[in-house]
Amino acid sequence: MTAPIPTLPVHVVTGGASGIGAACARALAATGAAIAVVDRDLSRAEAVAREIGGRAFAADVAEEESVERCAAAIEAELGPVEVLVNSAGVIQPPLRPHALSMELWDDVVRIDQRGTYIACRAFARAMIARRRGAIVNIASITGSRAVPLHAYAPAKAAVIAITECLAAEWGPAGVRVNAIAPGYTLTPALKAAIARGERDVSALAGNAALKRLVTPEEVAKAVAFLAGPDSAAITGINLPVDCGWLVATPWNTYGGLREPE
Repeated sequence: MTAPIPTLPVHVVTGGASGIGAACARALAATGAAIAVVDRDLSRAEAVAREIGGRAFAADVAEEESVERCAAAIEAELGPVEVLVNSAGVIQPPLRPHALSMELWDDVVRIDQRGTYIACRAFARAMIARRRGAIVNIASITGSRAVPLHAYAPAKAAVIAITECLAAEWGPAGVRVNAIAPGYTLTPALKAAIARGERDVSALAGNAALKRLVTPEEVAKAVAFLAGPDSAAITGINLPVDCGWLVATPWNTYGGLREPE
């Protein structure tokens, strides 16, 4: 099938059916892009796509053939993909290592780490051939600190490393690869974890310099910047959007943050 001549730049968001992914889809649509909302839950992806005038596609990011078929379908039906946002991911409860089953560990790593790499490969192939494109991977602040998330944090650390490696690999072809490291963000997944008693919202907010949690829309604005022309000279970075959690937590050694005098 011959790809159509696109009237709008095509941007793809994996995990676009909810949370940060849905916020990214909305933010990128506001820039005038044609949005492909990719998720393994097609019905929820369709709901977001209808809202923003985009198209929904089903794919399991951890399955190579599924993602390759999805990438080919998007290129054929919408046109050349200019931007890929890898937001598909799952979280995990803060279990001790011997309580964290290897089945759950494998599932987190399969989606968060393997899925990011597979999607980068699948969509970058055409970007490299056209010698242009931008990829933004959703990492996490937990990829840079020790936390009791023994599958999620290492997987997100791997996303940061993948981002740096691919930025160097594909930079000569004009393809930029960057990452965003959200702090504790009020997504449906985090809200559910708070409701189950797995996260303490006061502790999450209290350990950030700005004393609050991040919104999905704030992450999406940073993604839109790294995906757009204003960041044309930026590649290989990991940008925290964390309300100052990374800088504030070491202060607990000295009694915590101080109120300004």
